[in-house]
Amino acid sequence: MKLSLVSRLGFGLILLLALNHYVQSAPSSGSTKEAYVTLLYGDEFVLGVRVLGKSIRDTRTARDMVVLVSDGVSNYAKKLLKADGWIVTPISLLENPNQVRPTRFWGVYTKLKIFNMTDYKKVVYLDADTIVVKNIDDLFKCGKFCANLKHSERLNSGVMVVEPSEELFKDMVSKVTTLYSYTGGDQGFLNTYYAGFASARVFDPEISPEILNSKPVPEMERLSTLYNADVGLYMLANKWMVDEKELRVIHYTLGPLKPWDWWTSWLLKPILDKLYPHHLNLDLFPRLVQTRSLCDHARHIYYKFRSGGSLSYSAVSSSTINSSQQVPAFLGGVSIFFCFMAAVVALGLGVSVVPRQVKPWTGLLLMYEWTFTVFFLLFGGHQRQVSCDAATWYYGLGMAFLAIATPSIPCIFGITALFSRVVEQWMYGLWRRASRRGGDEELLSNELGLLLGGVDQ
Repeated sequence: MKLSLVSRLGFGLILLLALNHYVQSAPSSGSTKEAYVTLLYGDEFVLGVRVLGKSIRDTRTARDMVVLVSDGVSNYAKKLLKADGWIVTPISLLENPNQVRPTRFWGVYTKLKIFNMTDYKKVVYLDADTIVVKNIDDLFKCGKFCANLKHSERLNSGVMVVEPSEELFKDMVSKVTTLYSYTGGDQGFLNTYYAGFASARVFDPEISPEILNSKPVPEMERLSTLYNADVGLYMLANKWMVDEKELRVIHYTLGPLKPWDWWTSWLLKPILDKLYPHHLNLDLFPRLVQTRSLCDHARHIYYKFRSGGSLSYSAVSSSTINSSQQVPAFLGGVSIFFCFMAAVVALGLGVSVVPRQVKPWTGLLLMYEWTFTVFFLLFGGHQRQVSCDAATWYYGLGMAFLAIATPSIPCIFGITALFSRVVEQWMYGLWRRASRRGGDEELLSNELGLLLGGVDQ
């Protein structure tokens, strides 16, 4: 009898442990039946998904957060997303059938798979380059398909509310090869599939549950700009066209201006938090600038060829060579042309060398370091070897104009946040120099904080 009782208790304990493990491992969709969903093709957008998840969690929502990941996402990135609270769901890519399309649209039709997430009653899809600034749980009251209408009466697929259906998904997949897509991607396809979307009614989040339940669920509803605020449109007018305090979702639609790129910090200042690096680690300026630049070598070879023999570098100078006899008249113009070409090449190499996802001012200063290092390597020794003739004056004036015009561009376009950041960084450099000389670091830090506060005001 005792053996039977012990066996029953043991069996019951094993059953409870198994049930507990199942509850913990099963997705919480069984309780909420609603979820926020995003899509990740590779590690490039991992930081965007993590920030999106943080912004959703900050709204105190109880809904699931699901990220659909393709084979291009690394295991390390998946672990990070799981630690952030995302339910990571592997998916296979849907091939884009359009032959005429941008290269980056090769797998965008995979977004259609959110229409097949039948484990959930309703999902809110958010692109990885969106940020939720207020609770948007009211979107789950929207109709079977909801999106925001943009310019030219086209819907934007960056924020969508979807009621998943296997039949709907199969119908979409069957029409992928036949329906026209004006973008060559999923957004153009959805605009054709939901042909009457422009005439759909606007979603009203304030509608009472009684009225909502008394009417049939609409097939389509339009979301207001508050749920898909386009940063590109904001930059055109330097202000939001709606009440900024009521914004719910901000969408960074501009390709080269994603919030995780270091060069966007000053441009997106109204939205992004301030970033102050604790240390810059930029004291090791590359000591590769040579006394003889590549242009010196090229000019030496040129004069050696003209003279038909050896020629020392000291002889290659406009002060020792009769310019009317040995220096072509067009050499000054060619020199200026190669000067600007060297500047362009240096800028391009700087952009390619500096990582995209670094702190904004670290990226900016690294960019300047590498750009001027490469420029001096290409053209730095030119002025040492020539006299101050008209061509040199034009060169100097041109470079001075670029030096002034480049940082003035934000002011010309009405965006002045860059200048306050420059002053902040300058004062930060003074603080570091003083601290290295043995000053009171805490006192200097407090003074710096007061100065930075004055700049922001």
